[in-house]
Amino acid sequence: MTTSAERITAASDISELAAEADRARVSYGDDALVVCDRLVRIYAAEGIEVQALQGLDLLINSGELTAMVGASGSGKSTLMNILAGLDAPTAGTVKVAGRDLATMSARERLNYRRDVVGFIWQQTSRNLLPYLTASQNVITPMRFSGAGRRARNARAAELLGVLGIAHCANRRPDQMSGGEQQRAAIATALANKPDLLLADEPTGELDSATARDVFAALQTANSELGATVLVVTHDPAVSSQVRRTIAIADGRTSMETLRHSAADHAVEYAVLDRAGRLQLPLAMTEPLGMRDRVRLESEPDHIGVWPDSASPGDRPRGVSHGKHAKDPR
Repeated sequence: MTTSAERITAASDISELAAEADRARVSYGDDALVVCDRLVRIYAAEGIEVQALQGLDLLINSGELTAMVGASGSGKSTLMNILAGLDAPTAGTVKVAGRDLATMSARERLNYRRDVVGFIWQQTSRNLLPYLTASQNVITPMRFSGAGRRARNARAAELLGVLGIAHCANRRPDQMSGGEQQRAAIATALANKPDLLLADEPTGELDSATARDVFAALQTANSELGATVLVVTHDPAVSSQVRRTIAIADGRTSMETLRHSAADHAVEYAVLDRAGRLQLPLAMTEPLGMRDRVRLESEPDHIGVWPDSASPGDRPRGVSHGKHAKDPR
């Protein structure tokens, strides 16, 4: 029989666990600039539902320069459109600079796109108004935000100078090279000092030498102008020059590659999301015949993952994850 004291103790334990869970929910991403918590986006077309994002978790801190990679259909473009305020999530939470993108009104979304986030498209023709000069393109967003003429002119001159295209100030896009156009686009996206700069394949239409110049401009925007930059890219030369590369697969973050300093070698990590889900690379699971289910073994310093065909007493070849004695961290 359960005594009254035991019932009180049990109730207290349950209350404490609930409070701890609430604290975890509140604290998740508190210090991050970008917070995606179990983000879901479902598209419906002709009676068919497509889950572009399936409970994606992501944190990006202020001041980071991050690359995002993923195969076509992985969900990265959907995520970029949501972060840019061009699309809305179906479920979950997404916040940028403390603003909840899921609950914004149309006016709030317009102000968000004007002042909080800057966006650079892959197609150079989409980034600049063709009948305006580089300087006029940079000035235009500031006109809508209400900045004075002197401030607008000074900011435009500063941005074009820092990004190495001051000589293009009075040139229209058709009078500039592709690389100059993309650097002018970066300047235009930075005009209103956004908290987050998004770049969707900004070097996709450029040759390798020009692509290096454009990425150098993004690095300058990050290091000298203080912009937090998220770049979607297929270019390995770009992803190899950032501290953090995030891989998306099947609508969820799957892997991260980290460099703790410019001289460090890259270390690849699998991502354990908030629901405890982990995507193991096919390159590891297929040779071992891992399908449908696996067997887990808890070890003092790691978790073993074994094919389900292995008998309990065996020590089969498998993969393991967790913190090992020789963990590169």
